[in-house]
Order: sequence, then structure tokens, then C-alpha cells
Amino acid sequence: MRHQGKITSWKDGKGFGFVATNGKSEKAFIHIKAFADHSRRPAEGDLISYELILEQNGRFRADKVRFAGSAASAPTPAKSAWLPLIFAAVFCCLLLLAGFLGKLPFAFAGLYLAASVVAFVAYAIDKSAAQSRQWRIKESNLHILALLGGWPGALLAQKLLRHKTRKTQFQTVFWLTVLLNCCALGWLFTESGSSFIRPLLHS
Repeated sequence: MRHQGKITSWKDGKGFGFVATNGKSEKAFIHIKAFADHSRRPAEGDLISYELILEQNGRFRADKVRFAGSAASAPTPAKSAWLPLIFAAVFCCLLLLAGFLGKLPFAFAGLYLAASVVAFVAYAIDKSAAQSRQWRIKESNLHILALLGGWPGALLAQKLLRHKTRKTQFQTVFWLTVLLNCCALGWLFTESGSSFIRPLLHS
């Protein structure tokens, strides 16, 4: 028999939480491994359906969990969800254009590419670790990678892997690192920044 309920608490870093079953007072323990859809991270307030299991210690546990409506085809992402990736693509094009125009060394594009690859791999490793309850990569390290120029790759990982997209605090800090990185790059186009970058252009 399947039950319906709402996730009342969820610890994403540890991969478990509790769900309140409709019409019942007790809460059931729920683990990330019980979800059928591993492409989406659970969050507080999610509506789910599941089988309720009574363990030997008298505690209820949710098993064979599905998100509400996930039995059908997965929802199509809204067009606005792709805006961050479009922004990253435009940024990369402008970075290459600056190189062709002699405003920035092409090495900058290479640095962004390398940092983006490292960031994407880091996100992939972290998501895999979260699903298997292994050692996680610190969020501060992910933010450092973004700040150093890996944010385009981080954005791609967030969208393709559906990782770290539902944590408001993480997203706030992440976009702050993107802003700081873009401001630092924009400084290179100022008079003082041009004097700094000129020796590199003629080296």
C-alpha cells in the first residue's frame, strides 16, 4: 500500500530526513537511497508517495519513494531555467572576442576553460558522494572554484546534474562569486587594469 505525505525536514548534506504521512501523526524516516528518481534532490515541502515500513525498533521508514507526479514523464524545464547557461555562453563568447581584439590574452580563456572543467568534475564527484553517503566536497571549495573562473562549468554541472540548485543559501553565495569574478575581469578593461594587462599582451 502506497502512502502520500510531505517532507517536513531534510538534511541534504547527510541524505536523510522525515516525512509526515497524510492522516497520521507519526513521522517516517526517509533516506536518499529510497528515492526512485536520483536525478532530483529532495527538499523540505516536497510531496511524495511511498511504501511505509515498520522496522524492528518500532520506527517507520519510507521506501520506494517517488515524487508527486513523477510516475508520468518528467516535467520539462522552464525556459527561464536555461537563462544562466545562456549567460555563461555569452560570457565565454565575449571572452574569446576580447582575445581576438587584443584586449585580453587568450590564456585567460584557457584559464576559464580549465577551471570550468575542474568545477564540473568536482560537482559530479560531490553528487555521486551524496548519493552513496561518501565523503563530500566542501561547499566553500566549490565556491572557490567558481570565484577563480570555474563558474561557467559549475553552472553547466548544476543544470545537467541537477545538483545544488535547490539550496537557496548555496545559490546566493554562488552568484556572489560569479559577480565578484565578473567584476575582477571587468577591472582589466579599466585604465588601471589595462596598464596591468598590457605587459602580458606584449610578452
